[in-house]
Amino acid sequence: MKHGFFITGTDTGIGKTHVSRLLLQALAACGLSTAAMKPVASGCQSTAQGLRNDDALQLQQTATIPLPYEQINPYAFAPAIAPHLAAQAAGIQIDIDLLVNGLATLSPQAEAIVVEGVGGWMVPLNEHQTTVDLAQKLGLPLILVVGIRLGCINHALLTLAAIQQDPNNPPLAGWVANGIDPAADANISVANIATLRQHIDAPLLGTLPYINSQDPNEKARPADTQVGLLDIDLLLSRG
Repeated sequence: MKHGFFITGTDTGIGKTHVSRLLLQALAACGLSTAAMKPVASGCQSTAQGLRNDDALQLQQTATIPLPYEQINPYAFAPAIAPHLAAQAAGIQIDIDLLVNGLATLSPQAEAIVVEGVGGWMVPLNEHQTTVDLAQKLGLPLILVVGIRLGCINHALLTLAAIQQDPNNPPLAGWVANGIDPAADANISVANIATLRQHIDAPLLGTLPYINSQDPNEKARPADTQVGLLDIDLLLSRG
């Protein structure tokens, strides 16, 4: 593995998968072989092959190296609830070391790996550990996805403070401003992004416009139409 990134966010539902897919496509466009992980996923659907998560399936389809689903998403849970609660309901405990070993298995296979976190930065994974512990053990540079909407400045700066307060956390390689509110005033969104740029001591890697993920036509297009909006050269220089 030459490059690896851990995608985190200010909240759930703010476009981590969308950004992960764009990043995978941008890395592939640079001539790099790519693999992806969604270590933990809630809200999975029951299929003949077992529980499947739509986000993990999108990552599986976008990466250049074909991998069994179980390698991409080792922990899959049906209830759309916090992963530690879903694991408790399933009678198991999420083992972070298993996930770290999973990344170690992937590392020799791909030149670039994208790992998508679950929810926000500090989501519990078991009784004693959160996604912070997972990110620390993986050691991959972080990309923070900020959903541009009312309240995003507070959410982003709180997340940034949590990342920066612990020297054991991986470095923040950059952040992405992702439009998630179709009713957002364009001028306010621009002002919010400008404010965040003043306060986040890491480069803005891209500003992505709103995409209606419920529209199957638009859902199929974003990785092709928006990939050029990410500053991949800047990112590779930092991770």
